[in-house]
Amino acid sequence: MDPTLVLFGTFALLSLLRVPIAIGLGVASLIALNMIDFTLYPVIQKMFSALASATLMAIPGFVFAGVIMSKGGISYHLIEALKSWVGHVRGGLAVVTVLACMVFAAISGSSPATAAAIGSIMIPAMIEAGYGKRYAMGLVAASGTLGILIPPSIPLIIYGAVAEESTGRLFTAGIVPGLVLGSILIVAAILHAKVNNYGALPKQTWGERLRKSRKAIWGFLLPVMILGGIYAGIVTPTEAAVLASVYGLVVSVFVYREMTVKRFFEVLRESINITAMIFLIIASATVFGMYLTTQQVPQDFAQWIEQSSANKWVFILGVNLLLFVLGMFLESVAIILITLPILLPVLPLFHIDVIHFAIIMTMNMEFAMITPPVGLNLFVVSGVAKEKVGEVVRGVAPFFGLMLIALVLVIVFPAVSLYLIK
Repeated sequence: MDPTLVLFGTFALLSLLRVPIAIGLGVASLIALNMIDFTLYPVIQKMFSALASATLMAIPGFVFAGVIMSKGGISYHLIEALKSWVGHVRGGLAVVTVLACMVFAAISGSSPATAAAIGSIMIPAMIEAGYGKRYAMGLVAASGTLGILIPPSIPLIIYGAVAEESTGRLFTAGIVPGLVLGSILIVAAILHAKVNNYGALPKQTWGERLRKSRKAIWGFLLPVMILGGIYAGIVTPTEAAVLASVYGLVVSVFVYREMTVKRFFEVLRESINITAMIFLIIASATVFGMYLTTQQVPQDFAQWIEQSSANKWVFILGVNLLLFVLGMFLESVAIILITLPILLPVLPLFHIDVIHFAIIMTMNMEFAMITPPVGLNLFVVSGVAKEKVGEVVRGVAPFFGLMLIALVLVIVFPAVSLYLIK
């Protein structure tokens, strides 16, 4: 029996049995390697060496910073400041939700963390102001996907490690597409609120706005410090992640004074759980990559594409459909680690820029966050709103069209993602 078919068949079977992705991928890869008489002695060494990367060390830092921001009062004061400025206009709370997700995304690099931090505050506020609960949940789930597009981004860090591309350049490429998608969501939110005559908050005085803005300035400085430090060449992304963690902890403890010992251990536990999940997937994907390299699967795939009659646009359409289907069943990090080694050799055949493709892939991963049955944001919002996942799916469905518009713009106009790095 063909080892490649055994690999993918075993992985699919284990996924259907709800075996964790990292374990299923690792087991399937080991079975396939054993079938081709590959010595398994270096496997463990390869798994550990794949994690011994300075680039990947940024992941636990940004995860920790995001959790600190959520539980240490920083996200709350950011939202209060934004509400004081635009909460009184029609659709203002929806705009605040999108803007808050954009700011949080510039710190955490995680989509589920963004949806959880913003949703826990904004969903009740929107419902109280007259917004439909289904719409509020959908808006938070969709806006939360900005967490992996606006830098820093965990999927872009993974992409950079696999493709051996500069993380800083990848981060820069994500800025304009993130702003484009955020702007589309804001415009749609305003129009939706006006059509449905949603309520608004009482207008705040200038004194209240300034007071709340001064209170939130510590949070607004965090993304400026992270991204400014990276783009100015002062710190690497890994150093920026550590700096963000320390800064967030200091602000939570000494400025807002909301970080208790008990809450700090909750932050540690949540950060370790998220980081361990990501790193275990990376380690298992390394074993998968060993099989692909040994069997020359990427080279064979590239040769097949070259000999076929497919053009650039057919290839991109096929890749987008593939990523969408995989996003229904797999986590974004796993999708990148499984597909990227196969797709990378094909990109030069169609003159597709590697960094441009990174943004296309990341935007597809945004869909994966809100696509049933395993979209992480769906479960996060379901837990926050104490509502069935099916209701969240119905709420988020209209936002697929808006996100598709942003994806098409990025695909058709590469300058959207490449303009700032030229």
